[in-house]
Amino acid sequence: MTVDKKWVEKGYIDEPVADGVDLAKEIRNLCKEKNAVILAHYYTTGDIQQVADFIGDSLALARKAADTKADIIVMCGVHFMAETCKILSPEKTVICPDLNAGCSLADSCKAEDLKKFKEEHPGYKVVSYVNTTAAVKALTDVVVTSGNAKKIVDTFPKDEKLIFGPDYNLGSYINSVTGRNMLLWNGGCHVHERFSAQEIVRLKKEHPGAEVLVHPECKGPVVALADVVGSTAVLLKHAVESDTKEFIVATESGILYEMTNKCPEKTFIPVPPEVSEGSLGCSCNECDYMKMNTLRKIYNALKCEWPTVEVAPEIARDAVKPIERMLELS
Repeated sequence: MTVDKKWVEKGYIDEPVADGVDLAKEIRNLCKEKNAVILAHYYTTGDIQQVADFIGDSLALARKAADTKADIIVMCGVHFMAETCKILSPEKTVICPDLNAGCSLADSCKAEDLKKFKEEHPGYKVVSYVNTTAAVKALTDVVVTSGNAKKIVDTFPKDEKLIFGPDYNLGSYINSVTGRNMLLWNGGCHVHERFSAQEIVRLKKEHPGAEVLVHPECKGPVVALADVVGSTAVLLKHAVESDTKEFIVATESGILYEMTNKCPEKTFIPVPPEVSEGSLGCSCNECDYMKMNTLRKIYNALKCEWPTVEVAPEIARDAVKPIERMLELS
């Protein structure tokens, strides 16, 4: 099909939808008609998670992308996740509802910069967080997620020289729990960097029986206050299995939808971001990129089967190896 130039420039189809249209119902009808599957990250909005075929963290979404029998994959997350889907399922059409949905962490590590860094540190192997571009993955020995990083790093000999990137906070945490001294790339997530240790201390005083759940992309002082440190999937699993009734949660606020959905009798309190002087503050801490996904964009993308994500064959050929290695080790 031919896509209007104005939509190409926008990076998504902004076609208005008539009043009264049930977008969720129409999306499900289109999925059935086109043999499409909707994959959604925990950080998307609740209405998207409701319409998705599968909800998960980065590792779970990668596994699903590798296994799905659908002809079309709609990745409701960010661009690097859609790239991962295309690398694992090159024969399928992979749609990203808004091509502008990037990732501050992926943006902090350019392939040309990593290539130069590798050249400056011969003999080092590269462990890259999944939150990276396909071009960076192509320069990587093994990909990891926050949920499996420790397990995969532990597979290397203790004296192995390792570069870990791009998330400095996650790498620092993995160093602390493995006793390693990996070289760390100085990158960060714009959401997890903002969580306030001071606010966690305040919330603990107000809710003394609450457990503190923290994502390892957070800064050291925030991680130090945690009762449980883990990926979104790990934090969700703990919340479901714990006898505790209140939780203070330091990760992107989208996870609260699934936590509340699975544990309606429990209370989940989001940790606010740090507040700069003169600002009004906010009780939430959201990923601006994840929130670019909307039902209307998904509907239009499915209807037109665009915007699609492609990965150059020479990059995909090298990038698939560290991803498959991760899936094997996980």
